[in-house]
Amino acid sequence: MKYHNITKCDMLNGDGIRVVLWVSGCSHFCPECQNKITWDAGCGLEFDENAKKELFQALDKDYISGLTLSGGDPLFVGNRLTTTALAKEVKEKFPNKTIWLYTGFIFEEIKDLEILKYVDVLVDGKFIAELKDNNYHWAGSTNQRIIDVKKSLENKSVVLKK
Repeated sequence: MKYHNITKCDMLNGDGIRVVLWVSGCSHFCPECQNKITWDAGCGLEFDENAKKELFQALDKDYISGLTLSGGDPLFVGNRLTTTALAKEVKEKFPNKTIWLYTGFIFEEIKDLEILKYVDVLVDGKFIAELKDNNYHWAGSTNQRIIDVKKSLENKSVVLKK
């Protein structure tokens, strides 16, 4: 898997102060996407052991609330194995930190993926420019849902984060 950036102190992509991994690869091609540069799965840097070490060092800070996986799309087919393994490892090493995941897929399409066992909050759905709302907290367009994954899996239906 390739990635574009590791943001080490972010307050826009989830609650608290977060580390964000911006992965390469997306198959949704949403018009007016703010991250078109991340669509190409072959573009960016290799997510290797050095990148993982950098990510884990950033997560190890007391003031960091957790990890946000964004992109591109962390659930792009070519990213799923790596992002699942990463999410599992983050939960093992940092059980008190939350994991947020942004994807163009909707919860109902991906609810059976292993990665959701490790994700706390899912922001789902494609970005739709006509529904863009700068006041809609943590998402780009109002069709996107901010989902409490644990409660949704337990209830077998979408429960929005409060």
